[in-house]
Amino acid sequence: MEGNNKKESLQNERPEVVEVRPQVLECDVVRFQNNKEKWVAFVGLLDGYPYEIFTGLQDDEEGIVLPKTVTRGKIIKQVNPDGTKRYDFQFENKRGYKTTVEGLSEKFNPEYWNYAKLISGVLRYRMPLEHVIRLVASLSLKDESINTWKVGVERALKKYLPDNNEDLEESQE
Repeated sequence: MEGNNKKESLQNERPEVVEVRPQVLECDVVRFQNNKEKWVAFVGLLDGYPYEIFTGLQDDEEGIVLPKTVTRGKIIKQVNPDGTKRYDFQFENKRGYKTTVEGLSEKFNPEYWNYAKLISGVLRYRMPLEHVIRLVASLSLKDESINTWKVGVERALKKYLPDNNEDLEESQE
């Protein structure tokens, strides 16, 4: 019984809202495939909880080329001289050398970027994750490609639910 109470208290704990984004966030790289297309999500974490997400098609032409072994890294916020911001992804290779993919925020379709900004805003203000996933699932999007993207975002975020929350699965059917 005590184990159950501990589990329930962890599920009821909500991370603190941090409005000012730290310059550097730990990041998980989540790869998935939908309709034979390869996708990647970069999930910025604050205290182990999703804080922001960047995602889109993996496209070698645009510079998102990562070794398959890369599953973690950092998302670094940079402020350009003109005051605009960009987000870079940095990881260490097997030899310990750092590699930086600059302009992560510019690498994906602008429509995905806009939706990702919206989702990141909701994550940043710590809406419970199961509600964020329901929100993403409920988006009515016209384009098949963006619907594919939406499914990938749901998959990427479900990874952070305690016990993969079966109640969420049932409520979406």
